[in-house]
Amino acid sequence: MYPPPQIQPLERLQIEDGLLINAERWKRSHDYHRQRQNIHYQSLNQPGIVHGLGVSLIPTPPDIPSQYNDGRWLQIQPGIAIDLIGNPIVVSQPIDFHLAADITEEKPRLIYIVISYVDPEKLQRKQVQEFEPESFRIYEKTIPPDDLELELCRILLQPGLVSLENPQDVFFPGLNSLDFRYRKIARSRPINIVRVAHLETSQLEDPNSFANLSHLIKSTANLTHTLQGNERIDRLAFPLQDVTTALNYDLLFITGQQPLLFSIQELTDLKSYLDAGGVLLVESPTDAINRLESIMDITEKLGTPLEDLRRLDRNYPMRTQPFLFAALPILNQKPIQILIAGGIVLVIGDLSASWGLDDQLSLPRETIRTAQELGINILHFAWARRQMTQLQQQTILPTPNKPDALKNVFNKLEQL
Repeated sequence: MYPPPQIQPLERLQIEDGLLINAERWKRSHDYHRQRQNIHYQSLNQPGIVHGLGVSLIPTPPDIPSQYNDGRWLQIQPGIAIDLIGNPIVVSQPIDFHLAADITEEKPRLIYIVISYVDPEKLQRKQVQEFEPESFRIYEKTIPPDDLELELCRILLQPGLVSLENPQDVFFPGLNSLDFRYRKIARSRPINIVRVAHLETSQLEDPNSFANLSHLIKSTANLTHTLQGNERIDRLAFPLQDVTTALNYDLLFITGQQPLLFSIQELTDLKSYLDAGGVLLVESPTDAINRLESIMDITEKLGTPLEDLRRLDRNYPMRTQPFLFAALPILNQKPIQILIAGGIVLVIGDLSASWGLDDQLSLPRETIRTAQELGINILHFAWARRQMTQLQQQTILPTPNKPDALKNVFNKLEQL
């Protein structure tokens, strides 16, 4: 997900009679308005393509040396985009572009065609015009775009001097074909962005567990405008080796049938994560007795016994936000149970198995939608718990050197 604006004060030029306007003051005055505009855009919107900016395969343009007649010419179509901080990117005329990538390794490699805003003041020009148009750069790269770059298309390019081609199926482009599936469209910024990681053990688990979690994260943007999941879901080894890594996530998800066993240090690390507002979502089959007993043992050691969601306040957020659940659903003819112990959420039943597509493609739409809505409620609970816990934490400022602190005290005393 895209970062929020930097917390940095704005400085506005104070206008008085007799003020001398020079180039530096004029520039800072205009920069102030640009910064306000950028903060407003970045606070409420996400970067992306507004209109156009298609990419077409074209024949080699005339008057091009023969060594570049290689079937790798593209044309960027006119259009408009807006980058992360609100800078408009306007392409008013078609632009020819040559893909120069030369893949030396044996396997195909992703090539990204990106565009980025260029500030006219950062251009080196021999002559400076009175009015300089804002510009942009179009280039290729072999790593994903950064926050200030916008992807126009990507190409999975084979080694050698292969020619580019249009995909036979735009939803499943093949090698050396233009791939438009990952273009970001400018849109409003979601209110809540939840970060999730998948915990994996050495024991044999459901191979679809990670894919099901991915389906749930993707469904958030379509089912609710208030919550969006970070598209990147990291895989972390369980037990956690470094608690600081876990602190980057609002929710850690683990499924399986084996009992969860913690050493004293691992239990301490888990408590630190939960105290920081994190949520551990544990899924267990109904008949996994040893697993259920191990979770009860963990919650008792942490001093937070499990409580049935049905016995909590009827307005408890997990059953009301953003979707209303009077009773928990029955999935695959088995009732779902949810128990909560502080930041530990225990789901008994096959909830995650209904977040995505089963192997037989037999799950009814209502089952998938119900499971996803309950999953989104859990994600919202994790985000809200983390946010409200973090709001209580004090900002620790750097401790000043003692001589400087004493000097400030004496200076104040002298002024009295």
